[in-house]
Order: sequence, then C-alpha cells, then structure tokens
Amino acid sequence: MAEPLPEMMTAIAIAEPGGPRVLKPETRPVPKPQGGDVLIRVRAAGVNRPDVAQRTGAYPPPPGASDLPGLEVAGTVAAVGPDVRRWRVGDAVCALTPGGGYAEYCLTHESNALPVPHGFTLTEAAALPETFFTVWHNVFQRGGLKAGETFLVHGGSSGIGTTAIQLASAFGATVLATAGSADKCEACVTLGAARAINYREEDFVAVAKEATGGKGVNLILDMVGGSYIDRNYEAAAVEGRIVQIAFLGGAKAEVNFAKLMVKRLVHTGSTLRPRTVEFKGGVAAELERLVWPLLAERKVAPVMDMIYPLRDAWRAHERMEEGDHIGKIVLDVD
Repeated sequence: MAEPLPEMMTAIAIAEPGGPRVLKPETRPVPKPQGGDVLIRVRAAGVNRPDVAQRTGAYPPPPGASDLPGLEVAGTVAAVGPDVRRWRVGDAVCALTPGGGYAEYCLTHESNALPVPHGFTLTEAAALPETFFTVWHNVFQRGGLKAGETFLVHGGSSGIGTTAIQLASAFGATVLATAGSADKCEACVTLGAARAINYREEDFVAVAKEATGGKGVNLILDMVGGSYIDRNYEAAAVEGRIVQIAFLGGAKAEVNFAKLMVKRLVHTGSTLRPRTVEFKGGVAAELERLVWPLLAERKVAPVMDMIYPLRDAWRAHERMEEGDHIGKIVLDVD
C-alpha cells in the first residue's frame, strides 16, 4: 500500500530575480495530479542553464507551469491523475518537467516520463531528461544528423555537449567539439570526439576546415551565438546546417548572410520548455526506442560533475556560472 502523501513539502523558490543566493528553501503545498499528470517523489533533480536564466528573471516559466525552477527529475511515482495509463505508484522514473523540479514532489505529464535505465542510480537518471530531449530534438530531428557526417558541437564539456558528443558518435558521426581548457578538451576526446578544439588557443573555423579536407562540417550545434554565428557559417559545409539552442555570447551579431545563400545553409533553432506536452511526449517515445537501449548497455551515460543537497541549490548555480564544470550538476533531494 502506498504511503499517504504529506500536505506540505520543501521546495527551492526564487525569492526575487538575482544571483544564486536568491534561491531559498520554502514550504509549499504538495501539488495534486490532474488528468494525465503523475506526481513524482523527487530523489534527484538536474540543474540546467534555463534554471539560471529563470533565476535572473531572463526566462520566465510558460503559462500554467510552476514558478519553481527545475526541468528534470528522477524519483518514484507517488500518485497519478485519473487519466494516467502507463505508470503506477512506486514506479521508478526520470522525467522532463515544465518546472518545479527543485522540490520534494513534482508534477509532469505521464508521456514526459521515462523508465530509469537499467543499472542507473536515481542521481544519474536525473541528469538525463533535459539534455537528452534537447540533443535528440536539435541534433537528430531538427538537425538531421546522419551516420558518416561531420558534427561540430560548441561547449563540448557542458551537459548538452557531453551528451551530444556521445550520441553523435554512437550513431556514426565524426565529432568535433570546442571547449575552454585542456582538461575539458581531454574530456571531449574521451567521450568520443575525434578532435577537441581549445577555443582560447585555436580557431575552430580553421580546425574544422582542416579536419574535413577543406569541405567544412555538415552540422553545428551552437549555444554561444554572438560572434560565433558568422564563424559558424564559415565553418559549415555546402548544404550545412546550424542549430541554435542558446545565446551565451549574445543574441545579436554582425553576419555576412551571403554565406547563407552561397553555401545553401540552413540556420534554425528551438527552445524546449514552451513546447506542447504532445511534442515532448513524441521526443520521449523516440528516446525510449532508440537511445534508452544504449543507456542500458552503458554505451552512453551522463557525465556527472557535482552533486549538492537540495537546500544548497545556490551552490549548484554558482558552480554552473563559474563555468568549471564538466558534465551535469545534480541536486540530491533525499
């Protein structure tokens, strides 16, 4: 028999827009599942760049979403809405959430939850949803990466980058990655990058051209923007694709758009959080079919950086903003 749910829970709220210290523990009512929702007893929650942006006031939650940060969790199903068909109380799941992950309990739609891969701890499982959903949609669905192509990922040592390197390699692409230190470059190569480019010492355009015999790369995943946009156009091959997922270097740039025409480039981009439950459920289904078997065999796995207690979420945000992390930062909610 399931344990009775408490009325209240501990959560980490954003007291006001600002630095990491505005993340404060609060007591909140435990949310109640409706319709197709599952209520997850959170054991671990991933920390991501959108959480940092939300904390500073730059990325407000979409209408109807929790005001609490946290876009990915792992734990056990604590309660289900009346329309839930797949999950039962007690099931171990990891899930993409519309918000609210920095808490002891969190709601998400049942289609946005996935089983914890065989052999994974809940802490590892919490590091999967946001990055794997993002990479799968942007690299494979939107970017159309195919076996035999050359793929350049910026920020290769980030949570997104380490995931992208592994998945692209697993599906037969040749991977190049940029990173900002020798240690980070070494991590990228260990994960499967054919060449890591220290952007503080090397020109990624020149290296990309050299690595491809002057042809350029087929696909670029960029979270930097700014001056990288024009340089991405230079590094791309004819009929190349560039997928934009963030603008850490700024959303404005001076760009020679003639390259877009002459090379017949495609430059697209997306954000994940505002997409519909149905869209995210479709991504989840593809991941379960095509990627979850790789996780179960440990052919692909999240790179774990640091784990912090839930009440020290501010320290996790400091770690992310310092930029020294390699892989995923996770909160332990137990």
